[in-house]
Amino acid sequence: MINELIGSEEDSRPSRTRARTGHPASVLVVVLMASALLAGCGKTKAGPPVDTAAPVVVAAATQRDVPVDVKVVGTVEAYSNVQVKSMIAGEITRLGFAEGQDVRKGSLLFEIDPRPYRAALAQAEGNLARDLAQEANARAQAARYEALYKQGVVSREQNDQMQTAADALKQAVAADRAAVETAKVNLTYTAMLSPLDGRTGNLMVHLGNVVKANDIALITINQVQPIYATFAVPQMYLPEIKKFQAGRKLPVTVRVPNEPKPAEGVLTFIDNTVDQATGTIKLKATFPNSDRRLWPGQFADVSMTLTTDKNAVLVPSAAVQTGQNGQYVFVVKADNTAELRNVTVSRIIGSESVIASGVQPGDQVVTDGQVRLTPGKKVALSKPANSASNTQAATQPGTRQGSGL
Repeated sequence: MINELIGSEEDSRPSRTRARTGHPASVLVVVLMASALLAGCGKTKAGPPVDTAAPVVVAAATQRDVPVDVKVVGTVEAYSNVQVKSMIAGEITRLGFAEGQDVRKGSLLFEIDPRPYRAALAQAEGNLARDLAQEANARAQAARYEALYKQGVVSREQNDQMQTAADALKQAVAADRAAVETAKVNLTYTAMLSPLDGRTGNLMVHLGNVVKANDIALITINQVQPIYATFAVPQMYLPEIKKFQAGRKLPVTVRVPNEPKPAEGVLTFIDNTVDQATGTIKLKATFPNSDRRLWPGQFADVSMTLTTDKNAVLVPSAAVQTGQNGQYVFVVKADNTAELRNVTVSRIIGSESVIASGVQPGDQVVTDGQVRLTPGKKVALSKPANSASNTQAATQPGTRQGSGL
């Protein structure tokens, strides 16, 4: 029937028939689209998206005693440092040590040829003996002339001359005695002894060299047991240091590169002035150094403990965020919702922050995933990727570190 109608129309309107001939599919497409629209109108609207829980990583706030430390970089210094120089001139005829060797106080270091100084001592002693004899004769003559002068046999001038000669020889004897002492001292200088227990350094002269008096240092000796660590702290810490040092000796630890354990000592020196150029004050700590762990000239990480904060509350520093109103953390409540709390951080110890207010021990603080949180947001707890390694590191001794004030 439809074909007949189409055919009749084509007979009556040949131009329009040629335009539509061969396109029955377009009519079918229109009918199908209309059906789809009608069918779609019959469906219900989709509801609002479901609010899913945000995945976060949490850690519990802990409470423990925390030392209050001042941390700086310092240098290790010898407890005593002596540059050995010759007090006399001469040839070195003997060495009593090897460079780099430990020496004891009073042990022989160098011997300078003593023969010229023995001869000088013998000469001084001979001059003394001669002048002593001459003095004795002059005193006897002076006594005789004084008796003759009283008898009127000799003149006063003659008597005075004899008394003057006796006094001159007396002074010559005194000079001879001083020369003998000088010769003895110079002879003792031929044997150069160590003034302290220590370790020798680089040897500047060798056997057979001729040295001059008070010229170059022949050897340097450093006392390394005990030993110093010298460091400077900002002057703002000086009142606290003096306050806590008044009650006890302040413990100091130093750690040098590639050493597994820090060395322990005590603060023993506070300089009497502040360096105006740097605004720091120089301090020294003394260490027994029985194991020779510290060596003069080393740079070291110095940590001085002033006091201990009892029952301090700590959280991972990754949990602390900074906003317009200051620092804050997200705390996961019992119903697994996030609560924003403003906190006050007093200081940082390694990877942890000491919280003065805002968090209680045992609170679960968010350490990862804060960017997806808002107050009251539901959370889903998940473990950190390296939780196993963190747990292992936390159980190892010596992983906790103090911080600067």
